Amino acid sequence: MRFLTLQAYAKLILIDLYIANGNFHALYQKVRNCPTATVPVAPHAVERVCHAIDIACIWYWKEVLCLQRSAATVCLLRKYGVSGEMIIGTQQSPFKSHAWAEVDGRVVNDKPYMQEMYAVVDRC
Repeated sequence: MRFLTLQAYAKLILIDLYIANGNFHALYQKVRNCPTATVPVAPHAVERVCHAIDIACIWYWKEVLCLQRSAATVCLLRKYGVSGEMIIGTQQSPFKSHAWAEVDGRVVNDKPYMQEMYAVVDRC
């Protein structure tokens, strides 16, 4: 589990670099083009990856925002053979945007009602 948490932390750093440079297009392409590994999916892989991301976020030196967290989650899920998607949604009034990760249409790194609160703008 420690190794997985270190991988999660490294993903947060990598994605933070894209965000810090304002390169959202490159971040989007990184997540979209991140391949799903063709390895057997380990039991509880989704829960283990999400837990590792949670721990890495606790130890991260600054606040981890939803885009960073979701992109890292999806890339790590795919590395372990899980077909995850990053969802970007918006809410009209008051205007807000949010990002979360889903596996098979189920929210895995946020509250399950995100799909009801936000209109999906894109999936990658």
